[in-house]
Amino acid sequence: MELYFESSRIQRQSEIIRHTLRYIKNTNMPLPSLVEISDSGTCNRVCGFCPRSDLNYKNIKKFISEDLHQSICRQLSKYEYCGMLKYSGFSEPLLNKQIYHNISVARSYLPNCIIELNTNGDVLNKKRLQKLFDSGLSTILISVYDGKEDEEKFIKLCNSLGLKEEQFLIRNRYLPSEQNFGLNLSNRGGMLKDAMHSIKPLEKSLSRPCYYPSYNFFVDYNGDVLMCCHEWGKKNILGNLNNQSFYDIWTSQLAKLSRKSLVKGNRNFSPCDVCDVDGMRIGKTHAEAWKKTYKE
Repeated sequence: MELYFESSRIQRQSEIIRHTLRYIKNTNMPLPSLVEISDSGTCNRVCGFCPRSDLNYKNIKKFISEDLHQSICRQLSKYEYCGMLKYSGFSEPLLNKQIYHNISVARSYLPNCIIELNTNGDVLNKKRLQKLFDSGLSTILISVYDGKEDEEKFIKLCNSLGLKEEQFLIRNRYLPSEQNFGLNLSNRGGMLKDAMHSIKPLEKSLSRPCYYPSYNFFVDYNGDVLMCCHEWGKKNILGNLNNQSFYDIWTSQLAKLSRKSLVKGNRNFSPCDVCDVDGMRIGKTHAEAWKKTYKE
């Protein structure tokens, strides 16, 4: 098993995003190639580089409803969605007891999509790992926080089930702060000011494009659709799937204007004005496809 560090993960995801570019039928508007579901408001860890280490950040023990989750999958199936569906976001997905059922529902509606799950592995064991893949999971990404021994433990666990190389990725998160804890560290949309590992919001916005909203459809547990996975402050809500459709939110004027501004390198609106994320590592093909829809 090859260990995938952050650059390898980004390269892999970039290839998936690029190769799954599809369009809404009879339009020139791209579909997202990454639908990410943050299926709860809670996590069992408090990492220093996470906004949850800010004492004012709320830990909400609520989970996505079965009806909402099924509705998301049903709507995506109408477009024969074949991109990536990821259970991750601002939460620990394995705390949701319905995660196996949810994955099974997603697989039944979306037979050709790539279903991923990000976990810290704290409650993961052989039985649960097997159940995840039996439910229809494609790939599990395990973030290791407690050192080399845990890393080796998870590799052995995955190998014991005979998982293939492409079915699991181990991510080192136990590295020191000098190495950014093994990740592409950002200020999480300006939300790390009062975190244990503090990174201040930008005082002047970056003058460079960001492609996230061009390919990423991010759903919070309560149905809110956010700008992207870095929007921990939840300040720019594009819509809510409890009372709006996927199509209406994805093609809304607010979403289109946000994409257009960001593709042009204009980040002068909240929360993008204080965000320091690169934003150009993934999604260029989608951003260029959206460019063709803009009327100058």
